[in-house]
Amino acid sequence: MKKSSSILRPLLYWLSGIVILVLLGQFVRFRLDLTEEKRYSLHPATIELLQNLDRPLEVEILLNGDQLPGGMRRLQKSIEETVRTFDAYAAEKITFSYFDPLSIENDSLQLEFIYTLAGYGINPTNLYFNQTAGQQTQRIFPGILVTDGEYESGALILKGEAGMSPDEKLNASIENLEYEISNAIRKLTQPQKTAIAMVIGHGELSEDEGFGLVEALDGEFEIFKVPLDQAKKVEDLSSFSMVLVVGPRGTYSERDLYLLDQYVLRGGNLIIAAEGADVDLNLAAGEGTVSIPLENELDRLLFRYGIRINKDLIQDLNLNYIPVMGGNFGNGEQMISLPWPYYFNAGVATPHPITKGLDQVNFRFASSLDTVKADGVQKTPLLFGSQYMRAIPAPARVAFSDMEKEPNLEDFSQSGLPLMYLLEGEFTSVFKNRFRPEEFSSTEFLESGKGIVIVLGDGSVFQSQFSLQSNEPLALGEDPFAQMTFANKQLLLNLTQYLQNPDGIISSRTRTLQIRPLDKVKIDSQQGFWQGINIGLPILMLSVLGGLLIVIRKNRYSKKA
Repeated sequence: MKKSSSILRPLLYWLSGIVILVLLGQFVRFRLDLTEEKRYSLHPATIELLQNLDRPLEVEILLNGDQLPGGMRRLQKSIEETVRTFDAYAAEKITFSYFDPLSIENDSLQLEFIYTLAGYGINPTNLYFNQTAGQQTQRIFPGILVTDGEYESGALILKGEAGMSPDEKLNASIENLEYEISNAIRKLTQPQKTAIAMVIGHGELSEDEGFGLVEALDGEFEIFKVPLDQAKKVEDLSSFSMVLVVGPRGTYSERDLYLLDQYVLRGGNLIIAAEGADVDLNLAAGEGTVSIPLENELDRLLFRYGIRINKDLIQDLNLNYIPVMGGNFGNGEQMISLPWPYYFNAGVATPHPITKGLDQVNFRFASSLDTVKADGVQKTPLLFGSQYMRAIPAPARVAFSDMEKEPNLEDFSQSGLPLMYLLEGEFTSVFKNRFRPEEFSSTEFLESGKGIVIVLGDGSVFQSQFSLQSNEPLALGEDPFAQMTFANKQLLLNLTQYLQNPDGIISSRTRTLQIRPLDKVKIDSQQGFWQGINIGLPILMLSVLGGLLIVIRKNRYSKKA
């Protein structure tokens, strides 16, 4: 009896401990992330969003298929893991399911659903992969839908920069999963719109030129066109979460500058996209035309804030093409594509929430930026050009005929010129120790204050181009000449969301997961060795342990006998 009780007592202790742990697990929820990169942890802003959920959600994973290659299955699994992690933190249940848009049997309903997905930026992608039977093609929809049963939102989850390898694009997509899914949840559960002011009255974007900008922000923000000459006091601007000055050609008065200055110093967010020189492209044929320095008086404001838009135009050999008339072909005019270094793409970005993982952004007639001393202001360059650039001071000749010759690389000796800056911190007013417009009260004047200013040296970066067939304005980033869509729209969405809440879920875009590829040479040369270890070692260990147990039992009972 004593012998049996001595054997059962430790077993009961173990069973009791396990039962207690299981019971505690029903009431006390905790997670331990032991990965080096905190792969299964979430940003505090994401956790706050999930803890404020007031209804259950379902995530429909559209990346579906029976024969997905390994990389896509890895992305698929990462989406599942991210949703499970979200569910662990959420106040309400978050589930996931799979849905293949191509499984809709009715053709008209299927086409309508595909158009709906395109509205969320989820377009079908043809996936090519090799199998024993040869190369196979499969159409996939690399996105997700988030629904509460009544409404839905969506997000594209397969993203990456131009020039990335397939593995790097997959890794970038996995890094961005937390942001994309949480942003889709935010759009669904927090649909409140904030107001944005677009300054007009100084030759800024026309209605058609601003079509893509308004379309990109529609649904997230309410956009108001604001003539500064109708603003009676600074408080008239304070109701806007940010103010946009895009492509100005005219001059800003002292009064205009005062309103913008005091708006920033009161905690406002200001975006200025303006070049330092102007060109009439319609005159670039034949003998060409001349670039003219732009004097819009914004220089005074920006110089005090620590940055200058130079009176020049950038040429970059990471260029686009422009169609020009190249003479007659038979009875008609012949259109040819001409390399045009004034139209170029910027794909080098700082790993900042606004620009990390951003694809190439299209610039047209951009000017270089320089920083100057401004105490209390932190200046962060966000976008850069290629390693083959040059800035040509205005006035300078601009002609199509100059591009008929092969460019000389030695002339493009400037590398990585910054094209976009983020300014944050304590700004000093441009009107400090100076006369101010008489109509404004001196008691309300601020000599300094905290705000955020974003400066781009190109007024067309958020300007729509026009269809070559219909002459209708295109979505932001669509290039009718290159027949490509650049990341201008995504850049605008990122920076507006950052300005709205710099510490919000946009901050999760800085997550980095290291790629740890296997050494294929070692795999081929040491395959047999490691297979033998994996198969033979467990068997050997069990045999040794079994032998030891037999020896121990034999010694124990032989002594008693």
